[in-house]
Parts: sequence; C-alpha cells; structure tokens
Amino acid sequence: MATAVAAPFRFFSLQVVRTRRLGPSLVRVTFDGSDLRDFHSDGQDQSLSLFIPHPGQSEPRVPIELGDGWWQGWRELPEDVRAVMRSYTLRSLRRDADGHTAEIDIDFVLHGVEPDAAIEAGPASRWAAGAAAGDKVVLLGPAVADNRAIRFRPPEDTDLVVIWGDETAVPAACSIVESLPAGTPARVWLEVPHAGDIQDLVTEADAEITWLVQEERAAQSPPLALSVLRDTQLPPAEHPYVWIAGESGCVKELRRHFVREREFDRRRVTFVGYWRQGLTEEQLREQE
Repeated sequence: MATAVAAPFRFFSLQVVRTRRLGPSLVRVTFDGSDLRDFHSDGQDQSLSLFIPHPGQSEPRVPIELGDGWWQGWRELPEDVRAVMRSYTLRSLRRDADGHTAEIDIDFVLHGVEPDAAIEAGPASRWAAGAAAGDKVVLLGPAVADNRAIRFRPPEDTDLVVIWGDETAVPAACSIVESLPAGTPARVWLEVPHAGDIQDLVTEADAEITWLVQEERAAQSPPLALSVLRDTQLPPAEHPYVWIAGESGCVKELRRHFVREREFDRRRVTFVGYWRQGLTEEQLREQE
C-alpha cells in the first residue's frame, strides 16, 4: 500500500505496460497502476523521482512504510539493496473515462547501451533498455496538479517562447511545444546524439523547431548550442520567455548568453540543470 509523503507529492507503485524505441538513444516506457488515479499534474515539464530495482530484484526496495522518514531509511539500506533513484520528467499522461490518470509515459536516454558506446551504461539506461511488461517500479510524483516541480511558467504577457534542451530535456521540451497555444511564436532548439533520435512534433504554435545532432558536429567548440544560438537572430519581442534545460554547465552558459549578451530579463529565463558532465546522479546529490 503506497503511503503519502508530504503533500503535494506521494509514492506510486507502478508496472511497465509496454516500451517503444524512439531512436538509437531514446526509449519510451509506459506505466500503469491503480495508484495512478491519485496522480495529478498540469505541468509540461513535471519532474519525477523514479526508483528501479537492481538486477535480480523483483521490485525496488524503498521503505515507503516509514512515511516521512523514508529518505533516511532508504539511505541506510546497503547500496546494492536500496532501489536506484533517478530523476526524470513526465512525457505524457492519459486519463480514463472518469478523468483519472490511467497511464504515464517516461522517455529514457540510453547512454552507453549501444555495442560500440564510448561510455558505460548507467543503471537506469540498462534497466530501460531491457524493460518488459510487468516490471515493477516506484515513483515519487505529484498528488497536486500545480506543484513546485513544474518549472515552465511563462508570464501571461509572453510574446515569444524560446526553448533549448539536450537529450535529457527533449521529453519535457517536446511536451511543452505540443502544449503551446495556437499561434504562439516559439523558437526551439533540441539537441540529440544521433539523427535517428529526431522526432516529429505536432503543435498549433507558430514554432520553428531546429534539431541539433551531436554526432554531426562532435568537434564543435564552444558548445554546439551556444555557437548556434549566438548566430541566430530571434524575432522581435517585448516580453520573451526562455526555458533551457539539460547539462548544468551548458545551461549556465546559455543563461549567461540570454541575460548578459541578449539582455533578457533574468526573471523570465527559467534554467534547469538535469545532470552534470562527469558526475553520476549519486555524486551530484552528495554535492547538493
């Protein structure tokens, strides 16, 4: 039985329904479970904490029964026993006839899974690459639709939306673009490892979407995103809003570009570091 954490978040016990390979580096995993009827989110970049089992475990070990003390209890479990925790964003959700959440999608980046990969696959990539129907996970997610784990919040007077995201932010960015109101001017850059990772997006916004493929410009310096954006002339706007997410170092450079070089109002630039080059999520969590 799932036990509530501090509102507006709680635990959800879920299982895999199906998987779908989106490209060489991306796989979509669909989850369901009776707990999802209490899952509520109105955000397009909703952050989640996903707990997956170690190889050989039938389900992830998370001491949900400890209530608010779950974190300390989880930390005290041996590393090879406690569930692997990773941060993700919600790609989409589907509701049943009564309006309750019935299924959710999470897109995983498969770093290091390819046979000729230059880096070693992490536990979440390995799990997602082999995920099958019935596999069990635990999710720490929203029980309240409007919650602090939603970052994309353009002010009402926004007359231009600017978006950049690397492969870890592509799910959230795609969800944002698809949700923009009809006619909304938007300029979007999405960075992926391979050309096969490019996705078709349907939006009613006036969106110009540019896919940046890392394998085609691997030697680019400064970072690919910064180089491209510096050479881009944005349409005129009095009240632009920027959302940038991905690797922390690149995100900081892009924020500096918009605030210092383009002189955008810093209060209208949302920036989120999803990961940091050279650090695992455990190491990043320790630093924070």
